[in-house]
Amino acid sequence: MPLKILQDFIILMNIQNDAFAALRYRDFSIVTLNQFCLTLAILIQEIIVAYSLYQITRDPLTLGFIGLAEAIPFITLSLWGGYFADKLNKQSIMKVCLFFSIPLPLVLWGLFHFHGLEKIGISTLSWGIYAVIFALGTIRGFYNPSATSLKPFLIPRELYANGATWTTIGWQSGVIIGPMLGGFMLAFLGRETSLFTVTALLATCFMLITLLQRRSFPKMETENVLQSLTDGFRFIWKTKIVLWAISLDLVSVLFGGVIALLPIFAEEILKVGPEGLGYLRAAPSIGALMTMIVLTKFPPMHHAWRNMLLAVAGFGIFTILFAFSNNIWLSLFALAMTGACDSVSVVVRQTVLQIFPPENMRGRVAAVNGMFVSSSNELGAFESGLAAKYLGTITATIFGGCMTLAVVTYCWFKTSDLFKVDITKGTDH
Repeated sequence: MPLKILQDFIILMNIQNDAFAALRYRDFSIVTLNQFCLTLAILIQEIIVAYSLYQITRDPLTLGFIGLAEAIPFITLSLWGGYFADKLNKQSIMKVCLFFSIPLPLVLWGLFHFHGLEKIGISTLSWGIYAVIFALGTIRGFYNPSATSLKPFLIPRELYANGATWTTIGWQSGVIIGPMLGGFMLAFLGRETSLFTVTALLATCFMLITLLQRRSFPKMETENVLQSLTDGFRFIWKTKIVLWAISLDLVSVLFGGVIALLPIFAEEILKVGPEGLGYLRAAPSIGALMTMIVLTKFPPMHHAWRNMLLAVAGFGIFTILFAFSNNIWLSLFALAMTGACDSVSVVVRQTVLQIFPPENMRGRVAAVNGMFVSSSNELGAFESGLAAKYLGTITATIFGGCMTLAVVTYCWFKTSDLFKVDITKGTDH
């Protein structure tokens, strides 16, 4: 028996010292690749739609409405998506969602095509785009909780931090390549080819998910829908570190996000065109990816909560620096540093959300996180567009950075007891 314990300990140490440990599990690698392709598709489409629509309308608020159109169904349906993620087969839900997403870029192509032929006006074009984005938000409401809650079932518990890092690397790689590729394709190949590429990528994602091994999942303790959703909220409310991790990211992203305004910076302030927009959009993820590579060897789990607060503070500081910059290289550096700071926050939060919830509740907890955090990106886009319209683009960006710093300061004093928490042990007591 002592020999068996020693052998298990040696195996565990080898796993923990292996930066690629999570990727050695086939299905986790497939899901990570799927996430990369999906992110690539979403970001190429985002660049095309945002830049093209702003060029046509010249109204910052149209950029905000894109975010709002996605946020409304996503917020409304995420909890139900979490319920179904825990009740039904997560992999089947992902396949259905991807299947219905495939034709949506073709609808966008049709809208821009008919506008170019002057068969539809700006108003019809805008509302048509909002309708497609609304449909995408509806799909995300069901897809995200299933995708997020699936990952802990693909790797052992001791690899959750490593898995969270690789998950973020897969996402950030897509966010780097997607905007640059989208900007390049929009500048040199046109909208039509670019949107056809998005459709092909979504079809690839669907095929990847079909390759996963069939598996069963723990059953929910209750079949009552409202009770089930209430259980998810109750768990988050009573688990302080989960509650504050979600709240911190929600508020900071809501006010500190500058991504929605990048088409304006590219077109009017920095004057770098669609290619430059691609570089600006990719810069945060370049910084994030470089940081993630470091985090595979040096995960930020020691004094995790302190590290998360400092990272979010850095995000706010570099957002303000970006607002004051009129030099493309300084702007790219500031955006890269926002990504580097954000990556630390993401790894800590993802690890918390994987370790603390019970196995049969991960879908609902992921849904609540998605509803408040993921939707904050879209709501933040609306807030940024609204602020830019009435305060000006630069002033709106400075305001967002200052609000992020204010939130961090408040959290620092309210959560001092979390500084000593070892999140790898799954308890905040």
